[in-house]
Amino acid sequence: MLPERLRTILRGHSAAAPPAVNGQRIPDSSAQPPGPAPDSVYARHSHGLEQFFAYIKDYSGLSILDLGETNQANINFITSLGHKLYSEDFLRSLDASFNGEAEAGQSHPAEIENFLRQNLDYGEAQLDGVLVWDVLQYMAPPLLAATLNRLYHIVKPGSYLLAIFNAQERLTPRPVYTFKIHDDATLLLADRGLRPPVQTFNNRTLEKLFQRFDSLKFFLTREQLREVIVKR
Repeated sequence: MLPERLRTILRGHSAAAPPAVNGQRIPDSSAQPPGPAPDSVYARHSHGLEQFFAYIKDYSGLSILDLGETNQANINFITSLGHKLYSEDFLRSLDASFNGEAEAGQSHPAEIENFLRQNLDYGEAQLDGVLVWDVLQYMAPPLLAATLNRLYHIVKPGSYLLAIFNAQERLTPRPVYTFKIHDDATLLLADRGLRPPVQTFNNRTLEKLFQRFDSLKFFLTREQLREVIVKR
């Protein structure tokens, strides 16, 4: 297992997520060691998350992949439903693999394949769902196309992906979030700082991006985020 790669395969853990009030900032106390008070997080209703869990609510023992920053809230919630969670901090791996350079290595076939081998090394139709979050907008087009192609193959037909994109069509720095699941319809958004997207997306470009998939549905949030549910 490579040192820059962050993967967890967990099952059977459970703990209470922090209380949340929609639209307010609350302390995030999940899995925090003793010490200074943790940063606050923003809690809000998520139609995309609600749809994602509505599709899998009647199943157990599924394999779910989380491409965001690993956090205890997501581990607890997914595994408490009886599912297996795989976690890859895609954004951290992106920076480690390409040294923060969006265009250099992200267009080179050998570097792209190495990145996918490190971060999406799963079998054909192995996964039952993917929490993609906001990572795709930070990839150059060649790497993005290769990543979606790999996701298409490792996710079972009929399964779902949840992806999030900034709705503002400007290449200016925007907040990057850690998305923490409070319940099946509520997200806690923890700010990871500012980062400019490599490219912007509107409904039409997203339809083209996911044209190989079976269907997709959009939800626009008041934070100017576009939640996208994609069916494989």
